[in-house]
Amino acid sequence: MPRRLFSATPSKLATYADCPRRYRFAYLTRPTPPKGPAWAHNTVGAAVHAALRSWWELPLGKRSPAAARQLLYGVWSRTGFRDDEQADRWRSRAAGWLTDYVGELDPAEEPVGTERTVGATTERLALSGRIDRIDQRGDELVVVDYKTGRVPSTEDEARGSPALAIYVLGVRRTLRRACNRVELHHLPSRTVAVFEHTERSLANHVRRAEDIAADIETATEALAAGADPDVAFPPVTGQQCSWCDFRPSCPAGQAAVPARETWSFLAEETPPAE
Repeated sequence: MPRRLFSATPSKLATYADCPRRYRFAYLTRPTPPKGPAWAHNTVGAAVHAALRSWWELPLGKRSPAAARQLLYGVWSRTGFRDDEQADRWRSRAAGWLTDYVGELDPAEEPVGTERTVGATTERLALSGRIDRIDQRGDELVVVDYKTGRVPSTEDEARGSPALAIYVLGVRRTLRRACNRVELHHLPSRTVAVFEHTERSLANHVRRAEDIAADIETATEALAAGADPDVAFPPVTGQQCSWCDFRPSCPAGQAAVPARETWSFLAEETPPAE
């Protein structure tokens, strides 16, 4: 019988690569262990992404910077912030990013897709992912990913992102169009990091993804055969334990580093090091 393809998303592969125990908690353990609190920087990113998706769904004549601001206000949440003052301050800041960004867009240039799910297969994987935006530039399609983090995106980040490579493969397979270019649009700095994938760079990403999937399958089979869960899926401790969603259920992570405040990843909000 043909080997069954391993179903993978960028998030699924990245979770295992970061920490096998976190992968087990997220994808195998049922019921899923309780998670820690939500993070303010994720709240910001989710609101901006939702507003941009809705902005492109507006009738052409209503796609204005003011409309983008109102869409952000409509989906804004106070989750993860220290207090209402901080949440309001960041809402204003995010609204400024958004209105500046859409002010530089041509609202008449309809994207090929927004929040579009695409998929592709390799010899061992069934890959899928959801893309923020797909643009048409001449005869080719371009993958656009929005970023709202503290640090501007770089070409190295665009080149090294497994998710963006999977998106390129997914666009090619799902939409049957040429696609090589990926772009990281960092709204806070109004910069764009670009990389043009080649067949070689994509093959390198596929090989790494298949290696991770093989490790997951080996660990999952060991677990099913009765192996100790913490041996089959061991924790990888480090600074990432301070913000892991499953920190409440992981004694190793709790012992490794102190927990961070849920707003500490916001720019200019990190407390000084002791």
